[in-house]
Amino acid sequence: MFRIIRKYATAKNSDTLLRPQLNIPDIIARSSLYKESVTRRQLPPTLLSDIDFIIESRPLQSQTYQQISKLKRERQQLANILKSKQDTDNCKTRLKEIKSELKPLEKYVDDLQEQIYAKAEALPNLLDETVPSDPFKEDVVQMINCSSQEDAIARRPASDLYDHKIICENFNIVNFNTASRIAGSSWYYLMNDGALLEQALVQYALSKARQRGYTMVAPPSIVKTEIVSACGFKPNDQNNEKQVYQLEDEGRSLTGTAEIPLGALHSSTVFKSGNELPKKYVGVSRSYRAEAGASGKDTRGLYRVHEFTKVELFHFTKSDLAECELEEIKDFQVEIFNELGIQAKVMNMPTSDLGSPAMKKYDIEAWMPGRGKWGELSSCSNCGEYQARRLGIRYDNQQDKLLHVNTLNGTCMAVPRVIVALIEQNYNPETNEISIPKVLQPFMDGKTKIVPV
Repeated sequence: MFRIIRKYATAKNSDTLLRPQLNIPDIIARSSLYKESVTRRQLPPTLLSDIDFIIESRPLQSQTYQQISKLKRERQQLANILKSKQDTDNCKTRLKEIKSELKPLEKYVDDLQEQIYAKAEALPNLLDETVPSDPFKEDVVQMINCSSQEDAIARRPASDLYDHKIICENFNIVNFNTASRIAGSSWYYLMNDGALLEQALVQYALSKARQRGYTMVAPPSIVKTEIVSACGFKPNDQNNEKQVYQLEDEGRSLTGTAEIPLGALHSSTVFKSGNELPKKYVGVSRSYRAEAGASGKDTRGLYRVHEFTKVELFHFTKSDLAECELEEIKDFQVEIFNELGIQAKVMNMPTSDLGSPAMKKYDIEAWMPGRGKWGELSSCSNCGEYQARRLGIRYDNQQDKLLHVNTLNGTCMAVPRVIVALIEQNYNPETNEISIPKVLQPFMDGKTKIVPV
């Protein structure tokens, strides 16, 4: 059962955000492309009906506005006649009639506007033309530290010998049992060199980002739920499973990624010119995911957890730069995993894997022999104007016109999953040691390996 969450779609301003600055004329003019986006993303067909509703409602909306304007002009004319004290009885009678005629028309057009905005807000972004045509099959565009997928598997075939959970518990670098008793399943304590490894990965990632000109931010981990929705994150997924932790009766949510507060950093902002763009931020925060995930090894250990440290990249830019900047983010991610020595693959993701804001997305997956499968380490997306229109972020193009910025986001370091990849690829069962990549050693007190405590 699919469910579309529309609770926060509104045609009115709030105390936090301007109303969504949705491009209704574009939806009508390019309705076939919006329908294609819905269909290729495997979204509910009710969204196709919503597009038809928007198209059919605009003429009704226009006709009603004309009726309202005509009645208001007549009202003004009658008011002028009253001032001259002519035919006052007939004028007063007609003014009462106009008032009773206007009220339902104005309510109708307001309700119609709310419906149009709610349906338009629920639509996904358009798709980049380079997204794979098969809605379920990704395109592998690059291999990292291996020549092919088969090569990565051949170097270290699937085996419980490399199971990161078993290794972590034997080494006393992660405590799952106590965390499960204290917080529940999918929580954990990082201990000893496990805790040090997390900080090393964070400091390494932040250092790399600063070298590339990113401005560092420590964003809040709790934001208004209105902001979460404007960024394209819904409280429930398509199967109506809870995805976002919401604070009861507070209208606030825990953030699943720093992308959300970073995106809101310039909400309701107009940059003075396009010369101020791009703006590139790197934020580190705790992230919270309510997702249950699949059963078995997908929820085992550190791979799918409810809370973790994440370093996130976020860009505000112009539309003519966005495509190149997505490639820049992807290349930056590749550089990081190259330096960490992790065997991985870069994929141009299919439409069924794209969230509503994304026009195009790259994922990077590492081979995890202990899990016996490839596992996602990072992703980066071009969200076009989707988030900016909902967050009210524009710039002056110096031609008497305000344009919406484009936003992009990318994972710089999702700590637990990188730890999984490092342990399962770097563990030596003969010596019972985990080798530490050279680039992390300065952040790990000069250690070259992790050994059991």
